[in-house]
Amino acid sequence: MRPVNEELAAALLEAGKKEFMTYGFLKANMRDIAATAGVTTGALYRYYTDKEALFEELVEKPSHVFAERYRERQRSFAAQSLDKQLQNMPEITDHESDWMMAYLYDHFDAFKLIACCSAGTRYEHYIDTLIEIEAEAGHQLIDRMRANGLPAQALDDGLIHILSGALFNGMFETIRHDMPREKAAKYMESLRDFYSAGWFKVLGIAGG
Repeated sequence: MRPVNEELAAALLEAGKKEFMTYGFLKANMRDIAATAGVTTGALYRYYTDKEALFEELVEKPSHVFAERYRERQRSFAAQSLDKQLQNMPEITDHESDWMMAYLYDHFDAFKLIACCSAGTRYEHYIDTLIEIEAEAGHQLIDRMRANGLPAQALDDGLIHILSGALFNGMFETIRHDMPREKAAKYMESLRDFYSAGWFKVLGIAGG
């Protein structure tokens, strides 16, 4: 059973975060983390079996909440009638994009670790997971339009992935570059307008 000392646990997390931010996961050193926290490596290992467990503690909860909320949003969108889907385009509403950016910035350090320092962990491809959720939603909408006799280009997997990546890669650029929250929110508005207009054009939907 993991020992419980909230003050020490907080110090270890802060030291781990500092080490990962500075060197990235692969070059981070547990001895240096322990030294920064002012404890022995033995004390550190009593809390975390390895540096991946420590990294996971820093990012797991916010990354899971963010991905699952987005996945659920896409499920809800897919459950609508086609007419309603087309009426409600884009898939990401103003409210949802506001929540996404607010959540990223409320948990800025966790997402900064994922975006910039996660090579060598299972979070290395986290943004690709978000892109795949978006790409699958795009596939489903295109297939549904074509099945109902509506004009829609037959886009291949690679292009849909690239288009979907434009949203999340752009979104996480604000994190990578330490953009202030207010500026990031304004950039996201412009990114969303740009992204939505592109999908309207590709899908042949009047509007945008």
